[in-house]
Amino acid sequence: MTQPAIFFEEVNERQGVFHRRAILLGAFAGLGIAGMGSRLAYLQLLEAQRYEKLATSNQFNFKLMPAPRGLIVDRNGAILAANRPNFRLLVHRDKDLDTEATLKHLADYVPLDEARQRRLLKDINAAPKRAPVQVIEDMSWEQFSAIKLRGPELPGVTADMGEVRVYPHGGAFAHVIGYVAKVNKEDVAEAGPNRDPIMLHPSFRVGKQGVEKALDVDLRGKPGAKKVEVDANGREVREDPEGDIPATPGAEVQLTLDVDVQNRALDVFGEESGGAVMMDCRTGDILCMASAPSFDANRFVRGMTGAEYRALTGYERKPLLDKCLSGLYPPGSTFKTMTALAILTAGVSPEERVSCGGGMHFGGRFFHCHKRGGHGSQNLNDAIKNSCDTYFYAMSLRVGPDRIAEAARAFGLGQTFDIGIPGQKKGIVPDREWKKRYFKKNKEMQPWWPGENLSYAIGQGYLQVNALQLAVMTARLANGQKALNPRLIRSVGGKELPRGSDVADLPFPREHIDRVRAGMAAVTEVGGTAWRASQLGLGDITMAGKTGTAQVRNYDSGGSRGKGGAWHLRDHGLFVAYAPIVEPRYALAVIVQHGMGGSTAAAPRAREIMRTALLKDPEIVARVLKPMPMPELTPDRELDIVPEVSNVERPA
Repeated sequence: MTQPAIFFEEVNERQGVFHRRAILLGAFAGLGIAGMGSRLAYLQLLEAQRYEKLATSNQFNFKLMPAPRGLIVDRNGAILAANRPNFRLLVHRDKDLDTEATLKHLADYVPLDEARQRRLLKDINAAPKRAPVQVIEDMSWEQFSAIKLRGPELPGVTADMGEVRVYPHGGAFAHVIGYVAKVNKEDVAEAGPNRDPIMLHPSFRVGKQGVEKALDVDLRGKPGAKKVEVDANGREVREDPEGDIPATPGAEVQLTLDVDVQNRALDVFGEESGGAVMMDCRTGDILCMASAPSFDANRFVRGMTGAEYRALTGYERKPLLDKCLSGLYPPGSTFKTMTALAILTAGVSPEERVSCGGGMHFGGRFFHCHKRGGHGSQNLNDAIKNSCDTYFYAMSLRVGPDRIAEAARAFGLGQTFDIGIPGQKKGIVPDREWKKRYFKKNKEMQPWWPGENLSYAIGQGYLQVNALQLAVMTARLANGQKALNPRLIRSVGGKELPRGSDVADLPFPREHIDRVRAGMAAVTEVGGTAWRASQLGLGDITMAGKTGTAQVRNYDSGGSRGKGGAWHLRDHGLFVAYAPIVEPRYALAVIVQHGMGGSTAAAPRAREIMRTALLKDPEIVARVLKPMPMPELTPDRELDIVPEVSNVERPA
């Protein structure tokens, strides 16, 4: 039997290999342990603060909160647009939320019909995860309390208090201030301030018209954030008010409007349609810019039904149209002030007379004067006072359209003004070049025919203006020197905007303007076209003006001018005025759409608006209340009285 043999050399070799492997593995393990230790030391000692913040961010979240929208006030600080508390109901989309059942459950406590539930279901499903969608706002206290009490059984539902825009004066300022409404896809632009995440917040509103739209970025301010604790699924557990980031309120916007004058303007229009614009003749500030009929901007903030909106858009007097800026009308005889300036510029003597026999034959047609019996012999002052069409017919043939257009444009017609809000229509002030451009596809119509001068001279034909332009025209006439620009926004965030009086002088001699102003003063005197309707009843404070009636159709083919016809076929009534005549303060333009006569429809309304403005002016009030001076008394002739001496005996 063979005995095993032991070779010590092999054992030593195997042991050496084992030891080398053990040392190598130990080294690797040691390096790993050292690396892990150093990493742990780095994380715990050097990165502890960073990871503490990350842990906190998993525990807490920040909810964007809209800033209080900036106030809009009038020239005296009266509030025109503000914010009020608003109880609202929100639903957050979540994977565990049965949205349809939740909405049906909510319908037991708040008014949610089937149609509204379907719309909300679509909005909630389209919203980002856990993004709140507003279900209803302006809840009553009872509704709000009922939802809050049932909070645990209504997952994904939140009832809280936010803010909503409110317009204290309803429709008086609706066209100027505009309104705010929910954000839609068109409002979210790819560039600029409308990329702000706050745009997607359910309670955020964006300006849709007027000042609210034009100054939306200034009014919206900077949003803040509310700190809340969340669970692992991102649901809110509690609020942490100490960690809230306060919002920066929007800037306050001060307008040049006067709340009393604006409200009075809307009152005097009643159910009539039209616009009224008043300017300060010294500064260019707009005190009144009222369009009638108006609409309640608060209805747009809350949300308007389809039937309500169709009723507004379908009404023939167009309450949604701003008739001060967007409504264009022939100025009628109010434009004769511009024709008069063109006559004087052409070198025609203001004392030159034209005989008015009720009209004028020209081009095989008889052009009527508004007074069918005629005015007799008229000079420039008489023609403005009596609004004699025949005088201006005859003079327009000597002046031509280009001089008339030059005067009209110098006084603001056919222009747009930087008043801070959109919506102005430029209108039309025609001349020979304009007609060539307008009829560029019809060469036969391009020449300016002499007969077109006659209609142009009395404010008809192609001529189209708006109420703001007429107010600017009148304010520049009243000022007599400066080419005033209108100013609607006085300041934004306390920073005043440039005044409308910081402008160049008018390109007309003062004596020409004074001639026109004298004619306007005669209009409101005894015998003038507006003297009965324009008396202010304020002592020696009087008003100068010019009436106008603008045709909307041709009466040569028949038809009556009376008030019994269809409303949309009646003539427009216009009146422009300034007061006081000496050192004017305020200029005013009133257009009554289809009002049938400047002296009967527009002038009485202008008088009431002007009285309101004058009676708010302390200097004017002091002048009105000042006692009249005592009349001078002629002293009686002194009589020499000789005392009678009686024959009475003197005592001894």
